[in-house]
Amino acid sequence: MKNILLVILMLAVVILGLLYWQQRNDEKESLKENTALIQEQIRNVGKLVVTEGTFSQVFTYKNSKSFYFDVLSARKKALIVVNAEVSIAYDLSKLNIEVDEKEKRVIIKKIPKEEININPNIKYYDVTQDYLNQFEAEDYNKIKSRIEKGLNEKIENSTLKSNAKNRLISELQKIYILTNTMGWTLEYQNRLIENSESLDDLKI
Repeated sequence: MKNILLVILMLAVVILGLLYWQQRNDEKESLKENTALIQEQIRNVGKLVVTEGTFSQVFTYKNSKSFYFDVLSARKKALIVVNAEVSIAYDLSKLNIEVDEKEKRVIIKKIPKEEININPNIKYYDVTQDYLNQFEAEDYNKIKSRIEKGLNEKIENSTLKSNAKNRLISELQKIYILTNTMGWTLEYQNRLIENSESLDDLKI
């Protein structure tokens, strides 16, 4: 009788051991599947988020040189019209993300800075120049510098940057929704992202 009980006990231990091993194996496979799914989603998000705008500028460039004790002067001037296409982009393929399988965490280490691309179309009108004071490379460099300064001021005063950030956050929300649905957590710079609205407050 004792031998039968011993055999039954040993069978029970073996069965429980097999069930435990199978459960652990299933958990590992599920974790790997979830990790692969999260990594695939992050790769899908890893694209270029672009916001575009158009800006215009009109200004006059003037320059005067004096000769012979200011008796003579030579002038040059031009009317410059600038139409510029501006794009602000976030290259999300440069996201620095760590996936912690053990703690079921997705950690965003670094978000790339925005890339501002300005493509100006410059046209010159009403160009006049005296023989002793003609347009040179230095003049065009000054004009280019003035154009860039003016366009940068327009961009800063526009909604282009905020629109680009909003589009960036909408892409990051996809990662948050996925991790939250699967029972994982999302963090950015040691800060837990508790809801999709908290992404709006990120300092990017």
